[in-house]
Amino acid sequence: MPLKLSLKPGEKFVLNGAVVQNGDRRGVLVLQNKASVLREKDIMQQEEATTPARHIYFPVMMMYLDEPGAMRYYDEFVRRLSEFMGVIRNPDVLADCVAISKHAMAKEYYKALMLCRKLIEYEDERLGNVAAGVPAGRGAE
Repeated sequence: MPLKLSLKPGEKFVLNGAVVQNGDRRGVLVLQNKASVLREKDIMQQEEATTPARHIYFPVMMMYLDEPGAMRYYDEFVRRLSEFMGVIRNPDVLADCVAISKHAMAKEYYKALMLCRKLIEYEDERLGNVAAGVPAGRGAE
């Protein structure tokens, strides 16, 4: 099934490890086969992984972007997810954590990544972060 990306002028995204930037007009990109694609808004730099949920998001993102090298990030992911689950008592959030783990074990990294965004939103709400709900540690832009 093709993936259709509608891109804003100048929007960046990662496609199979390459950073690509749209030109000065809106554009549409249709991918006809499986590829690792991540929009700029979903990309987290390592220094932005500053909270427990973001410490889970980052290695999952890296597994998704570097699937052949995913095992380099897997142990960090397991450790961070285990720590997070050890302090969370909310059953819905714990269920999301279990689902993230299952997706990661099945190499369904994009699905795991999107659930990690829910963890970040939950954490931001609890911590009272100004930019609550903004994925991947980005503040209001």
